[in-house]
Amino acid sequence: MELVYLADPMCSWCWGFSAVLGRIQAGIADGVTLRYVMGGLAPDSDEPMPDAVQAMVRGAWGAVEATTGAAFNPDFWTQCQPRRSTYPACRAVLAAESLEPGAGPRMFHRIQRAYYLEARNPSDVPVLEALAADLGLNREAFSRSLASAEIEAALQRDIAESARLGAAANAAGFPTLILRSDGEVRALNRGYATWDELRPSLVAAGVLRSP
Repeated sequence: MELVYLADPMCSWCWGFSAVLGRIQAGIADGVTLRYVMGGLAPDSDEPMPDAVQAMVRGAWGAVEATTGAAFNPDFWTQCQPRRSTYPACRAVLAAESLEPGAGPRMFHRIQRAYYLEARNPSDVPVLEALAADLGLNREAFSRSLASAEIEAALQRDIAESARLGAAANAAGFPTLILRSDGEVRALNRGYATWDELRPSLVAAGVLRSP
């Protein structure tokens, strides 16, 4: 049985979902694997984020905070030059995993903390390199992997898989959990869902250990 997490590390609703995901991970049953798939919200861009887009994203942060209780550091908007570019962060997750099995999810959550709590910009490669070093990964090897054709191909495969599974590259499509079991594929949620909303389906499907 496989639980597929369709997400983007720079998706604010995925940040709001972190606590729910943590409870799922803590209770996941033996024989169930959790796999992260990068959806890719926004392609590469060196252009500063337009004011209207900044206002939209900041509004989303407020909505996520009000709905989920997740904390946000507003200093990001004054200390960084925002860009609408999440592909570098998605590549960083894949690059970390390529260097060390299990490092991809750790990089995913390290990027989230850097972005939302530490006012650091994961659209910037030097930030991603520093975060990889924080995780104990070899910085030079990470940099090479991040820029490689193999990781670009892996990102495009993830984006295509996410689209096939019904999560469009927009904020409404993430986070999504897909359950693959006995040849069947079904979505447990599309967009943010609470623990209480998800838990009955997870228990019924055998994703969680028995209490």
